[in-house]
Amino acid sequence: MSFRLKLICLLALPAWLAFVALAAPRAEAQSATIAAVVNGDVITNDDVDARARFFALATGQQLSPDVLQRLRPQILQQLINERLEIQEVERRGIVIPDKQVAAAIGSIERNNNMAPGQLRGKLEALGVDPDTLIAQVRTQLGWTQVLRQVVGELGRPSDADINRQLSLMKQAGAQPQYNVGEIFIPVNSPAAEAGAEKFAETVITELRAGGSFPIIAAQFSQGATALQGGALGWVGGDQLDPAVAQLVNQMPVGAISNPVPVAGGLVIVQLRGRQQAGAVQASDPADVVLTVRQVFLPFTSPLDQQNPTEQQRQTMVRLHSIQTSAHSCSDMEAANRAAGGIKPSDPGPVNLAQVTPPQFQTLLERLPVNQPSPPLLAQNGVTLVMICSRGTQAAGLPSREQVAEQLFNNRVGLAAQQTLDQLHRQSSIKIMED
Repeated sequence: MSFRLKLICLLALPAWLAFVALAAPRAEAQSATIAAVVNGDVITNDDVDARARFFALATGQQLSPDVLQRLRPQILQQLINERLEIQEVERRGIVIPDKQVAAAIGSIERNNNMAPGQLRGKLEALGVDPDTLIAQVRTQLGWTQVLRQVVGELGRPSDADINRQLSLMKQAGAQPQYNVGEIFIPVNSPAAEAGAEKFAETVITELRAGGSFPIIAAQFSQGATALQGGALGWVGGDQLDPAVAQLVNQMPVGAISNPVPVAGGLVIVQLRGRQQAGAVQASDPADVVLTVRQVFLPFTSPLDQQNPTEQQRQTMVRLHSIQTSAHSCSDMEAANRAAGGIKPSDPGPVNLAQVTPPQFQTLLERLPVNQPSPPLLAQNGVTLVMICSRGTQAAGLPSREQVAEQLFNNRVGLAAQQTLDQLHRQSSIKIMED
C-alpha cells in the first residue's frame, strides 16, 4: 500500500472524494449487463465493478480478482439499498433546495481545509463530474429528512429523557468514555448473513493492513455515522450495544475488531481512544491532539526505490536541505509554499489515537516539537512532517443540547434500519443470476 493512503488522515484527501464517486448512479453504455432491477430502476454490472475498483483505491491495495469477486454480493446489496433510499426520497416529495446543498458542500470544504470551490477542482482532476457530488449530497440530505419524518416529533427526547441521561452520566462518574468508530453492515435476511460475514472479513483485512477507516466507513457503512467516517465520538458504555461495550472495554486503542453481531446486522469497531470522565492522562494517545505542518515534494514519475530517477534524487537532496534548515512550523509553511503548495501545509488538528498505521502513530508520539520527521516516501513524492504543539483533551458531561441531539440521532439510526427493511419488503427487487 502506498504511504500516501496509509497517512490519509494527515495528508487530507477527503473521504467524500472516494464516497461520492461511488455512490451516485452513472451513465451506462448500451451494452452494460443488468445486475439487478429495483422497482424498475436498473443497476448494471458496470456499477458493481466500479464500486469494487474504488474499494481497492480507498484501501490503497491492488486487490486480487478473487477478493474483488467476494465483495460483489455485498456491494450489489449496498447499491440496492441506495436505490431504495433515493426512490423513497422522491416518493415523499422531499425537495432539497440548492442553497442547502451548497451549504453542505461548503461544510465539506471547510472540514477538509479547502478554499470555496476547491472541491469542484479536485473532483474534476479525478475525472468525476461535480454533478455527481451535488446529486449525492442532495440524496443524503433527503434520506436524513425521510428518517426524521419517520421518527417525527414524538421521537424528540423530552426534558425527562435528557435529565435521565444526564443523571446516568453523572452516576457513571469515573466510568470510562470511549472514542469509537463503526462500520455497520446490514443483514436483511438469514440468507444474506454469510455474504455479510465474508464482506466484513475482507474489510477488516484491509483495515488492519493500513486502510483508512474513515474512507472505508464513508463508502461502505450503512449506519447513520457513515458520512462522518463512522465516527461515533466519545460515548459511555451505556450508550453502546452491550456486545460492543464489552468489547471496547477490552480492546487496545487503535485496534480493529472482528465482526460483532448487533441488531440488524454486523458492526466493525475501531477503538480510537479511552479515557476517564473528566480525567486526562497525558501519556494516553487518546487524549493527545497535535497541530502539525507538512512539506510535500512531488516526483514526476512513480518511485522505484531500487532505481530512482535523477529528478527523484534531486528531490531528496532538496528535502534534506529543508530537513536541516527548518526549525519552526513557519519554516515548514514557507518551504511548502516554495514547493508549490501541492498539499496544504496545515492538515488540521490530529488526534494521535486515530493515526494509522501504528508505526506512524509511534513516530509522532516520539517526535519532538519543532523537529522535522524522517522523510516519508510515497510513489508520488516525499513528505516531511513537523509537530507544532501537543495538547490534551478531557471528557466531561455534554450540554443538554448535545444530549438531546445524541438521543434523537440514536432513534434516527434505529429508524434507518427499520425503514430500509420495510422498503425491502414492499419493493420489487430482482437480482440477475450470473
